[in-house]
Amino acid sequence: MSVKIIVGAQWGDEGKGKVVDMLTEQSDIVARYQGGANAGHTIVVGGTKYVLHLIPSGILHSGVTCVIGNGVVIDPVALMDEIRRLESLGISMTGRLKISHKAHLIMPYHKLLDQLQESDQKIGTTGRGIGPAYIDKYNRSGIRIVDLLDRASLEEKLRRAIAQKNEWFRKVYDAPELDVEKTVAEYLEFDKQIDEYITDTTSYLNEAWRSGKRLLLEGAQGALLDVDHGTYPFVTSSSPTSGGACTGLGLPPTAITGVIGIVKAYSTRVGNGPFPTELNDEVGERLRSEGSEFGATTGRPRRCGWLDLFALRYSAMVNGITEIVLTKLDVLNNFPQIGVCTGYELDGRALKYFPSECGSLERAQPQYQMLPGWNTSLEECRTWDDLPAAARDYITFIENFVGAKVTYLGTGPGREQIVVR
Repeated sequence: MSVKIIVGAQWGDEGKGKVVDMLTEQSDIVARYQGGANAGHTIVVGGTKYVLHLIPSGILHSGVTCVIGNGVVIDPVALMDEIRRLESLGISMTGRLKISHKAHLIMPYHKLLDQLQESDQKIGTTGRGIGPAYIDKYNRSGIRIVDLLDRASLEEKLRRAIAQKNEWFRKVYDAPELDVEKTVAEYLEFDKQIDEYITDTTSYLNEAWRSGKRLLLEGAQGALLDVDHGTYPFVTSSSPTSGGACTGLGLPPTAITGVIGIVKAYSTRVGNGPFPTELNDEVGERLRSEGSEFGATTGRPRRCGWLDLFALRYSAMVNGITEIVLTKLDVLNNFPQIGVCTGYELDGRALKYFPSECGSLERAQPQYQMLPGWNTSLEECRTWDDLPAAARDYITFIENFVGAKVTYLGTGPGREQIVVR
């Protein structure tokens, strides 16, 4: 019996998709527990690149069941596009994809509102309606997949919601109103398309756990974007930390047997918000170029910097990380020296804890320790002993500082380019 949680331990984009794909070989069920189509997991299999946004990365393994949990907000257009694209590549969904009937739907007005608000606030959202959908969820005015089952009730809820949003768009943003009839028709049609996938996933997952199935729980984004524990207000609208897995799927905390933190060998961030180790110089540009650091969902260039171990230790504490998967180690192949941040100073004073206030975090000065690089390719490395001594020392330094063992190492983009310890 095994129930393990995969969390992005930084600001997202750590390479969770490849890791979930790899660990799926040891799993019966892969379940996604929060976020929406703002996630982008990229996996390369046999030279073919798959980019997944809503469907769990385990879908690329036949015989594995994938679950989209109640904590996810679902854009019907994005979901159907993803299903069709995967099926065109020979990936069957039949009997393998289960979607919670309690998941909330992203409506056209959510996406429009997200884009209008982002033009004012500049938080750095993807404009895909994730935040507004979660707002309606917690305001108890959201529309769930289960609502699609009652046509009359759905029409009533949609008409009421669209009328309210249209008034808001008109008064605040002078934006065009949405077509009520068109929206109602679209979502009733969506009900027909996804009916075969809708399941009481909470009961399904609990029964699977109690019967001894191996479960892998997959989050989106990263822990430092958590709405409670991240760099608020520059955060996502849900809980990508390990605690979010239980609420986002309906599994009890007693089911969890381990938490795997995915860590990129350097740091990146997309969008606005504090980023203490950001390098706005040729080193940062080189990390971006070597690591192909452009968002899988938005295409936006990622901000890059040295690995922030001070932030990572905080993330390990909040998530209860029991082991680390270190990705993209090969990006550092040709750096003569590699920096790691071991602490922050604020106004000349060393900080004991990771700051919870953005103003302090923006002013914090990272304290670096420079480690020797290995200046050679890791492409052919398949075992710990294959790695250059300097690479092993870098990994050991991370383990000792964070307090968790690195059990897997990514040495390239391919499925086979990984070292298992």
